[in-house]
Amino acid sequence: MARKLERLLTGGSFFEGPRWRDGRWYVSDFYQHHVLAIDEKGAAEEVLKVPQQPSGTGWLADGSLLVASMRDHKLLRRWPDGRVTVHADVSALCGGWLNDIVVDGRGRAWCGNFGYDHFAGEQPRTTNVIRVDPDGKAAIAASDMHFPNGSVVTPDNGTLIVGETTGARYTAFTIADDGTLENRRVWASLPDLVPDGCCLDAEGRIWSADPKESRARLIAEGGRVIEEIRTPAGTAPFACMLGGADGKTLLLACSPPGVGAGREGKTDGCIFTTRVDVPRAGYP
Repeated sequence: MARKLERLLTGGSFFEGPRWRDGRWYVSDFYQHHVLAIDEKGAAEEVLKVPQQPSGTGWLADGSLLVASMRDHKLLRRWPDGRVTVHADVSALCGGWLNDIVVDGRGRAWCGNFGYDHFAGEQPRTTNVIRVDPDGKAAIAASDMHFPNGSVVTPDNGTLIVGETTGARYTAFTIADDGTLENRRVWASLPDLVPDGCCLDAEGRIWSADPKESRARLIAEGGRVIEEIRTPAGTAPFACMLGGADGKTLLLACSPPGVGAGREGKTDGCIFTTRVDVPRAGYP
């Protein structure tokens, strides 16, 4: 069925990492170097400046906001009182820029990264998923990943599912009590999909942004495509998130098609929302 898209916000350079929390959307803008909080009517407030480029976000139990600072490979922590500190420096563990993260219900941040210098035209190579514990200690959680990007954690904190952008698949792991990852398996293989930012619904399916084809797809385990939403001409969704009061509003963070390079100074990024049938679940 066709979904009606509503424009929530315009004027961005490159929106990414949308999240929903306490009645507002949170979204990073790569090249305006800030994280915004946006209410359901589209009123936006800057909550954090990130000079080295923000991406994925999440929250710790005390309400601290974690933000991936891409170019210097750091997780920043904005405390409830407004202080900003470095939660973890993962430079030694990742290749290329730090990118999207998901923070689970135990306060562990699961972090992806490019693995290579994407914008300099380097050949793709595999890299690590990094786990950052609530105390800021970081370790390699999984290796040999093909551009680990948008990720989700199930509501029971028992499964991590990672989108591999250059691998055209979602890979799942069982999360042990000590945070180690076990039972690596392919959750869905999708040869015609370039998975980017994503979220989980209450039926265990993933909404996946596919910027290459200017669409978001609802995917079941095993790879069956349940639904597809296309964005207007000249826009492409690089991330998506379920939220709203009932969890049934799907937000699409869009920019013109492409890889995001050369977006400094641009203001044609936009955010759309639409209503769906099944609410969000798990993390983010």
